[in-house]
Amino acid sequence: MEAVITQKIRNIGIVAHIDAGKTTTTERILFFTGMIHRIGEVHNGQAVMDFMKQEQERGITISSAAITTGWLDHQINIIDTPGHIDFTLEVERSLRVLDGIVMVFCAVGGVEPQSETVWHQADRYKVPRIAFVNKMDRPGADFFNTVEMMNEMLGANAVPFQIPVMNGQELEGIIDLVTMKVITYDRLVRVVSELPETFRVKAEQLHENLVTRLADFDENLMAKYLNEEEICIEDIKRAARHAVMGNCITPVFCGSAFKNKGIQLLLDAVVDYLPSPVDRGIISGQDCTNPELTISRKPSDKRPFSALAFKIINDAFVGQQTFIRIYSGVLKAGSHVYNSTKNRRERIGRIMRIHADRREEVTELRTGDIGALIGMKYTTTGDTLCDEANPILLEKIHYPETVLDMRIETVDKNDCEKLAHALGKLKLEDPSFKAHYEEETGETVISGMGELHLEIVADRLKTEHKVEVVVGQPAVAFRETINREVSHDYRYKKQTGGKGQFAHIIYRLEPNHGKGVEFVDHVRGGNIPREFIPAVEKGFRLMVEKGLLAGFPMVDVKFVLVDGSFHEVDSSEMAFRIGTEQALREIIHKASPRLLEPLMKLEVNTPDEYIGDIIGDINRRRGKINNMRRHRKGSQKLSSTVPLMEMFGYASALRTLSSGRANFSMEFLEYAPLPNELADKVMAEKKMAQKAVS
Repeated sequence: MEAVITQKIRNIGIVAHIDAGKTTTTERILFFTGMIHRIGEVHNGQAVMDFMKQEQERGITISSAAITTGWLDHQINIIDTPGHIDFTLEVERSLRVLDGIVMVFCAVGGVEPQSETVWHQADRYKVPRIAFVNKMDRPGADFFNTVEMMNEMLGANAVPFQIPVMNGQELEGIIDLVTMKVITYDRLVRVVSELPETFRVKAEQLHENLVTRLADFDENLMAKYLNEEEICIEDIKRAARHAVMGNCITPVFCGSAFKNKGIQLLLDAVVDYLPSPVDRGIISGQDCTNPELTISRKPSDKRPFSALAFKIINDAFVGQQTFIRIYSGVLKAGSHVYNSTKNRRERIGRIMRIHADRREEVTELRTGDIGALIGMKYTTTGDTLCDEANPILLEKIHYPETVLDMRIETVDKNDCEKLAHALGKLKLEDPSFKAHYEEETGETVISGMGELHLEIVADRLKTEHKVEVVVGQPAVAFRETINREVSHDYRYKKQTGGKGQFAHIIYRLEPNHGKGVEFVDHVRGGNIPREFIPAVEKGFRLMVEKGLLAGFPMVDVKFVLVDGSFHEVDSSEMAFRIGTEQALREIIHKASPRLLEPLMKLEVNTPDEYIGDIIGDINRRRGKINNMRRHRKGSQKLSSTVPLMEMFGYASALRTLSSGRANFSMEFLEYAPLPNELADKVMAEKKMAQKAVS
């Protein structure tokens, strides 16, 4: 019985570019599944899934929202994700725990920049997907152009499973290419009828294409097709489900969520084609006692418990909510679990099923379920929870780099402690947000993914945490790194009359391109006692966080502790930490340190007549044009790489250049060396700011 129940769970995400209609699609799904009885609209701030004040004011999704509903005797756990690039972590951590996604495309815009970003994120986690071409009721809607763009730009192997029936700009109905029926709508009721002769030839051609494409991935269907045997609907659905789960094809459906057309058919497709937790198969993780070993868990209630914490929310009424996805076993309220990431034991207090901003208390969660735990003390985003007797460490969640800094201070100087507490809560909720206190300038600096991200943080500080703050202008978040390997033998000695301080380390500092910050201990024979090694690592990581060249955090650097010595009386953890910090300051100039700046991937959609002016403007901003391609008839899409420090005020500049007809999207790509003359200028400004404070 258990396998049947788990087979009827669908953990899906609704993802897309901003304004493609994700939240509207989710609202219609909730309406047609009976979860809500009144349809809320995004544009008037009444959508169930956009329950944050900031979402309602701006008409966009900021935080991923979870809700549980049902369709055709199946339980569907839905996560509605943001489309704005500043909140890409919300998509990232949702994709990490989902079994399938519905990619929503605007029938007018087609494949837009964030669509590509989300698609590649889904590729990282090998998440099966189906596509819904929305807004077929809008002028300029082109279903087949969107399918073509999916294949050209995403390599999606997109296959139409439906086609629209259009009357001018009006979506009259939908032809189902699997059943070969036409679906029209009488208000909210779908009406299924036989295919009219006027559409039969086109529909039969596309049905034939559908069958032949599926036959490539299903031997039984191929045999029936070659032997000219009758192919039934169940044959097609079985083959399609197999192909979707293998990420071989992307079935494409269509409709208009705003006009309530195509949603029930999309729900049918979620049940028919997207995988259950059982279909996704076993999950793998590290053995906690030996990281070199890989162990696995079968998705079954009878297996040892394992789950991943993927999101944290601080609620004014119930406190901290920790969202988890269960991969195996059963979790009961009042039981204890093991946090293998933190090496801590946690007690499970209350368990909730989440319905956007509402909660339903339950006694247990089973394999495949998504729910929230109340009162977790140590667990944060990306942590693994498991059975203490059978520990496992699951793959963590990838966090994007922050690219913008903003200085922030309280209006009332007595609120400094309150600000620190509020920032701590926000960092816990959102790992793509960072905050630190700069001792040299006496300022608090917050860092995020973009201007909107930091604007939302500042707004939440005022509205949720009741801390009135003043914010500065956004500034580029530079980074430091090294280009040369250096070795150093350093002795730290300090005598003050009583007990002194002594630490001796021999170490190597190396570039660590693309692998982040790493500490390696190669000390053997007890030359440095084991209890002092963490102090060396702490000193290294503190200096990396502060920066050694101009006060910016360091990236892609490895510290290899080779050898050293100690004094039986004068050596201490503090001596080794301070010694490490001073040793790094002494050697950094020999390691060829460089400042790095964030490079952004910029995509501009523009009418043909403005291409020359826009390219010229990008070149003046130190940008590099990577490619140009047709977007729609009469318009082009420019893809380029541009330094972030040159992009402030770009929205206004682009409006001027294109008479308001072009639009753009920008996302972080990588950190790259800052030209020397600009690096000198940045460091000089940093020193002036520090001198002004002192």
